[in-house]
Amino acid sequence: MLTRSLSAPFRLAPLCAGLLLVAQAHAAQTTASSVLPLPLMVVTGVAQHSPVMVVTDPKQPRQPVPAADGADFLKTIPGFNTIRNGGANADPLFRGMFGSRLNILSDGGVLLGACPNRMDAPTSYLSPENFDRLTVIKGPQSVLWGPGASAATILFERDTPRFATLGGRVDGSVLAGSNGRFDRRLDATAGGSQGYVRVLGNSAQADDYEDGNGDSVPSRWQKWNSDVLLGWTPNDDTLIELSAGRGDGEARYAGRGMDGSQFLRENLGLRVRLENLGEVFRGLEGQVYYNYADHVMDNFSLRSLNPQDVMAMMRNPMASNVDRRTLGGRLVGTWTWQAVELKAGVDAQRNEHRKRASTFMMGRYTDYDQFNWDKDAEFHNYGLFGELTWQVSERERWVTGARLDRASVKDYRQTLGSGMTLRANPTADETRSDTLPSGFVRYEQDLQRLPATWYAGLGHTQRFPDYWELFSASPGPIGFVQPMENLEPEKTTQLDIGINYRRAKLEAWASVYAGQVRDYILFSYGPGMMPGHVRSQASNIDARIMGGELGMSYRLDSNWKTDTSLAYAWGKNSSDDRPLGQTPPLEARLGLAYERSDWSAGALWRVVAAQNRVDEGKGNVVGKDFDTSSGFAVFSLNAAYRLTPEVKLSAGVDNLFDKAYSEHLNLAGNAGFGFSADDPQAFNEPGRTLWTKVDFSF
Repeated sequence: MLTRSLSAPFRLAPLCAGLLLVAQAHAAQTTASSVLPLPLMVVTGVAQHSPVMVVTDPKQPRQPVPAADGADFLKTIPGFNTIRNGGANADPLFRGMFGSRLNILSDGGVLLGACPNRMDAPTSYLSPENFDRLTVIKGPQSVLWGPGASAATILFERDTPRFATLGGRVDGSVLAGSNGRFDRRLDATAGGSQGYVRVLGNSAQADDYEDGNGDSVPSRWQKWNSDVLLGWTPNDDTLIELSAGRGDGEARYAGRGMDGSQFLRENLGLRVRLENLGEVFRGLEGQVYYNYADHVMDNFSLRSLNPQDVMAMMRNPMASNVDRRTLGGRLVGTWTWQAVELKAGVDAQRNEHRKRASTFMMGRYTDYDQFNWDKDAEFHNYGLFGELTWQVSERERWVTGARLDRASVKDYRQTLGSGMTLRANPTADETRSDTLPSGFVRYEQDLQRLPATWYAGLGHTQRFPDYWELFSASPGPIGFVQPMENLEPEKTTQLDIGINYRRAKLEAWASVYAGQVRDYILFSYGPGMMPGHVRSQASNIDARIMGGELGMSYRLDSNWKTDTSLAYAWGKNSSDDRPLGQTPPLEARLGLAYERSDWSAGALWRVVAAQNRVDEGKGNVVGKDFDTSSGFAVFSLNAAYRLTPEVKLSAGVDNLFDKAYSEHLNLAGNAGFGFSADDPQAFNEPGRTLWTKVDFSF
């Protein structure tokens, strides 16, 4: 299905190889002192940028094998986990929090998935290496980037290229690995003092992988992305940028009853940034964006139909097509008065969701594209916000922010259920709206006697129920109160405390949190009316959460360096006095690296504890707790060699000892290949995996 659409991006392979030869020739004519060398070491851990913020370069090679998508990349940061489907398109969690509790933005714009069961999480459409910077703001400690970010704000960002004279630069990479992994990436920019054009493209693919037992796990996937940015920079303080992008892909899933045969992404954006406008009114930034996701799920194009499937309807071919169209914008001004800086503005977003499906009647299959779209939901959000930083003294700061959102949704569904359960929708054409306040206050101090900064922040945010919570739960019988009527906005109040310590040899950091969540939206699962069918219900509970992350990096001498991190999340359903479902277990990482001027070698040991605090049948819209899980430890190695200042070769082996293991949060049970509803189990992760990557920049 996707071979034709992927053929053009696959032509990047010979182009990348040709550019690599050009890079090597160019490097031979350039002295090393005049070129900024590529970073050498493979990343095995991420340090804090500030007490409340993580900033990292998504282009740097890292272990495990470089990420397939945004969720794969995020899970390398302490505190992040993923709910896996197979080889790609996992759904990220931070501190055990999931879905719209994570505010994920791409160049300032919101891209939302369309699948009612989140087979296409927003990160599925993002290729991390096509961005220059990833920023994670922990907890409800910012109001600048949209509503509802109770767990974290995640920004995938691109830098603005600046050229004093006419010139250009190219960077890219080629990666090959076990299980048919093959990635190609190209990022080319040309411009002058008045502007630039930047073209980005990547294509990646992998086959089904083998676990540590040598068993094949359905996980084949392939993706491509392309983006073009046109910028006008008439002076150092002005930027006007127009961007456009498109991508597609497909993925075979181990933990689902259907696969993703299309992940079409389209986006347009325009942003304007003006700086140094005056002594008080310093700058203005405006942005509008359009993002579109068109997703197709089916049970036949990437797998064979199973005539023995426990669910009768899955024995026949079926396909579902859903899309999500998001239009938004924001306007932010910056004011400064001596020791005070204020950022304030407005933002707005509108998104609509549509669906259509194939039919199979009397032995005849009719594809989904023969039917009209059926619009089921439309969301609006309008926000007013301000964030103020007060530099009390050279070493002390107060940061505070407030936000007010008006959120609404209209239910366009005229009926609920299907077949014999089809009935009128009691909330058809109804609109519900809420006004949601959020805010935080944070104190930061640079310690005088120690090279350290610490902070304490208290934040409160109210989150409107998202599409998945309002529309994906199983419709109840006649008279049942639907989520549109009974789900309350989620209200999180959280205390965050952290510290960063930096010396020449030692860097250490710690972040801890404790929170109370009123009206936490929890999913409950149970048997449906038909064999193999599962019913879900979303309801509000009260919950308590706590945990934290800590890390340390220590340089033993001029060549040896070690880093370690620890992440723990705890949650309790205080309404029912039970653990909070789908909470990840304790996780530790220990990295050791040796670096010389032109080569490096390293090791990563990842240790995950058993998870015994579960609530069977409870969880989020994607996953639920089936049972406790065992702990495991995985050991990996890597090495890198700088061929020239512009060309670097890196390689690694993940899961060196070919261990068979599964993550606690992986999808399981009756949804995927070979799993029984009577014997639910999580599918295994990849066994020993080898990879090698060439990065070039000139």
